[in-house]
Amino acid sequence: MNITRAEVEQVARLARLALDDAELDALTGEMDAILAHVEQLNEVDTAGIVPMAHAIPLENAFRPDEVRPSLGSEKALANAPLPQDDCFGVPKVIE
Repeated sequence: MNITRAEVEQVARLARLALDDAELDALTGEMDAILAHVEQLNEVDTAGIVPMAHAIPLENAFRPDEVRPSLGSEKALANAPLPQDDCFGVPKVIE
């Protein structure tokens, strides 16, 4: 698969890149080489390969969702600077 200079100019325009002639020539060659490598992947036999989203299996790192006793307001407010009526007291910010 060969990529043309016009296609590189189109991609550059879509990416909003202002490229001069030397940059367009260089990118045309580089993008053509990249597409040649990708084309090689089409030659690999993947008939027995199961599609996957990750190279290694991932598991959920969260603990199971189960009901547990809560902390309690006394312990939660033990180090609070300004506890008020079983709540955290905060300075007034609106006058």
